[in-house]
Amino acid sequence: MRINIVTIFPAFFEGPLGLSIPARAAARGLVEYRLVDLRDYTHDRHRTVDDYPFGGGAGMVMKPEPFFEAVDALRPEGPIVLLSARGRVFRHDDAVRLSVAPELTLLCGHYKDVDERVAKALATEELSLGDFVLSGGEYAALAVTDAVVRLLPGALGTHEAAAGDSFYDEELLSPPSYTRPASYRGLAVPEVLLSGHQARVQAWRQAESERLTRERRPDLWEAHRRRQDEPGTD
Repeated sequence: MRINIVTIFPAFFEGPLGLSIPARAAARGLVEYRLVDLRDYTHDRHRTVDDYPFGGGAGMVMKPEPFFEAVDALRPEGPIVLLSARGRVFRHDDAVRLSVAPELTLLCGHYKDVDERVAKALATEELSLGDFVLSGGEYAALAVTDAVVRLLPGALGTHEAAAGDSFYDEELLSPPSYTRPASYRGLAVPEVLLSGHQARVQAWRQAESERLTRERRPDLWEAHRRRQDEPGTD
């Protein structure tokens, strides 16, 4: 897979993509990262990528020309995602969908906004991390990249490592995890996890997953319950 990241801060990604799972996936030939400096597609001596908004208002708007020319040069095959506060919230299903594409291009906005023509005529979709505003699309692009890359076959040690994550299957939160020591500062690991009885362990994990989802993410819990009530669902 190839992931193109179009940004005015390519150095932002060099450290994170050189660490942990993203780095190992690249070393194994599972993914190639191309960091594209948006300023390379400007045509003035100041390498200007932004301008004042038509109609007035505070803040600066990123110009359309550099984005269009950068994508023209890339000639990407696959989704072109604009990271935007107006975008649909990025979910695990999106990570799965994007991970099977041969190429993914991420457009990072900055300043007040990005010219709407980039969203309408260049990007194939807009995605957001949630109901908050970041300083730039770089943070969101890094999160999307990590979520996608870890799903590539061979990126993690085993399939089970990903399959146990929150949202992987039924969009329930994952159960709590424990490791050695079995007791620490008076805090003990639940007895069932020390029992060696796998059926009991699985039942405990399922119950904890449902409890945490019900308490912390009632929206996910209601969606889960609706799925369970659908005809043909056990």
